[in-house]
Amino acid sequence: MSFFISEALAEGPEAAGQADMITGFLPLVIFGAVLYFLMIRPQVKRQKEHKKMVEALGKGDEIITSGGVAGKITDMGENFILVEISDGTEVKIRRQAVDTVLPKGSLKEL
Repeated sequence: MSFFISEALAEGPEAAGQADMITGFLPLVIFGAVLYFLMIRPQVKRQKEHKKMVEALGKGDEIITSGGVAGKITDMGENFILVEISDGTEVKIRRQAVDTVLPKGSLKEL
């Protein structure tokens, strides 16, 4: 009989060790999920929205760049756009530098 009891006692600590390992990883999994939903997912969403906005740019759109320059798009290329910032003054900027598309007629108010 003592032979069977010693086997039962030997299995007890192994099963408890596996349970401790699972509960040890549980906080890391929860931390990873919170990090994903609070930081990574919103950033990916913003990147997708910005990419969609940049692809929808057209000639005549009024924009503000990430550097704060406001102007009207006069010519478009694949990677660069030509922006008129005042009468007769045009600058070439990267499409990705566009931060905001303004409603039509907004530049007259500035």
